[in-house]
Amino acid sequence: MLSCAIAVAVATLVMIHDASGQAPTERVRVPTSHANVHMGPSSGQQVLVLVPRGTVLTVLARKGEWLQVQLLPELRKTGMVMRWYKNETSGWMHDSTVVPVDPKS
Repeated sequence: MLSCAIAVAVATLVMIHDASGQAPTERVRVPTSHANVHMGPSSGQQVLVLVPRGTVLTVLARKGEWLQVQLLPELRKTGMVMRWYKNETSGWMHDSTVVPVDPKS
């Protein structure tokens, strides 16, 4: 029974990796005029930046309905910076504010 569970886990991990052996990078795009990036995974957390429509962000982690995304320096120029004093490299967005980007694009 245990060996069967291990085999299923290994098969799942193999399917997650692409042909290069690297885990596919999940990316999301902002489809609305702006989307909030918060300091933590909650709407009660302070907003770091408002990301403009069309911006593509790399997902670093997930926590429930929240996505931790990588913040790039370009966002200081294209987004509306609300509070980015600590040089954060990531922030949190609710998954309802973004759409998946096709990995082939």
